[in-house]
Amino acid sequence: MISGLLEAGCDEAGRGPLAGSVFAAAVILPEDFRDERLNDSKQLTEKQRLALRPVIEQEALAWAVAEVTAEEIDRINILNASILGMQRALDKLSLRPAHILVDGNKWKPYVPEGEVMAIPADTVVHGDATYMSIAAASILAKTYRDEYMLRLHEEFPCYGWADNKGYPTEAHYAALRKFGPCKYHRQSFNLKIEA
Repeated sequence: MISGLLEAGCDEAGRGPLAGSVFAAAVILPEDFRDERLNDSKQLTEKQRLALRPVIEQEALAWAVAEVTAEEIDRINILNASILGMQRALDKLSLRPAHILVDGNKWKPYVPEGEVMAIPADTVVHGDATYMSIAAASILAKTYRDEYMLRLHEEFPCYGWADNKGYPTEAHYAALRKFGPCKYHRQSFNLKIEA
């Protein structure tokens, strides 16, 4: 964190799945925030992520979660959708950050509505293992997306989304070959339907 500046960490969840929205989060933590459990959400168990989520939501100065649908992903591609999701989350923050930290190596200038200048931003590969604000955003994006995929599973249980969360597993591919894709599948992804 740059001392004295409001800094938002941004991350997304769900770039790789064959189905469902990509979710993104932006989090501004207090400068003195510390929690040794906070790490890359992929390294944490589901139970650990769910335990940390209310801590992040209560302790953060501001936080927001946004989604970009499968239809939008098909239209603009997954990289652009991931960036759009993070920028939508930034739009929803109750505080405007002076600096943005982004997990990954790609970003587009973010100009808040009503402003003419982009907020300075840095991309950080494996940023969710380096900066607590990015790790917090990673946890929010992942837990909100997982809950969303559980809701979709109730609508389409045949794809096993309660277990695979839409990711490309053998069981998911087998269900696609048997039942075909549904409205939540990303048509621009390789669904391997013709087997």
